[in-house]
Amino acid sequence: MNWRVSIGSILIAILTSTQAFPETASQPQTAIQGNSRPAVDVELVIAVDVSYSVEPDDLAAQREGYAKAIVSEEFLRALRAGPIGKIALSYFEWSSTNDQKIVVPWRQIDGPKAAEAVATELMKAPIRRGARTSISSAIKFAMPLFEQNPYRGSRRVIDISGDGPNNTGDPVAAARDSALQQGIVITGLPVMTNATPADPTDFQHIDHIDWYYEDCVIGGPGSFVVPVTDRENFKEAIRTKLALEVAGRTLNQSPAPAVDKGPRVLCTIGEKLWQQRWDTYSATNKNTPRPASKDTIRPVSKDDALLNKKIKGICRGC
Repeated sequence: MNWRVSIGSILIAILTSTQAFPETASQPQTAIQGNSRPAVDVELVIAVDVSYSVEPDDLAAQREGYAKAIVSEEFLRALRAGPIGKIALSYFEWSSTNDQKIVVPWRQIDGPKAAEAVATELMKAPIRRGARTSISSAIKFAMPLFEQNPYRGSRRVIDISGDGPNNTGDPVAAARDSALQQGIVITGLPVMTNATPADPTDFQHIDHIDWYYEDCVIGGPGSFVVPVTDRENFKEAIRTKLALEVAGRTLNQSPAPAVDKGPRVLCTIGEKLWQQRWDTYSATNKNTPRPASKDTIRPVSKDDALLNKKIKGICRGC
């Protein structure tokens, strides 16, 4: 079941007692049976959106937020509470279909010293930006990373953040379902600092990106979202989310609203908005070459042509 998490109550619970969480299934103590790789409690891939729709201040807050979360008392307390007391973590940034960059490769964190080393490595890397938003490609990029991991945990989690819907690459729901079939859990950090687009032509942001993440992106046992509603709680939200993922537990919160007839937000809304933008531009600029802009890599790309074909198939009747 998917959960929406309250930040303040969780931080208090983590700091006061691990008994505030319902127990999960028993975890291995030293090694995963039938696997010679060193055992950890969880394999955690952090996938961070760096597309142009994310404001520069938010990019900086994300990076600093994850670095500070890794060395926080909440995170370290959750780490110590695990059966093994170790996790494996990798961090990469993503934007378009072929734009994913590993910032921190697999690292084992077993205490404050290792956590500090990972946080330092993360903060030293330059902040970058990329075009378009392909959540599906980020998920597909993350999946094989678990097979390359020199450590092995009983849980595999993709922690994915973003402020806009998928608008290029494969449909996001298909990528999510593929990951779930491999036993991977996906959790979400929907960034809602631009939750209500001021410009009606803004195709990069939608209302209720939290609903979109809940219904179209996350999945698996214990999956949840921690929405970032303003910049002031950015770092706190990240700290809460990482502590929960390390603990492998969630508080007894009310579940997300039931969905009787499919997602509350169309899972192909990003592709649809991009197609509408393309059609509007084409109709008003028939004889004018399409200009390069911050959200496109090339004036005309194979990726866009493929997307045009996909829209006709996956969005028919939308």
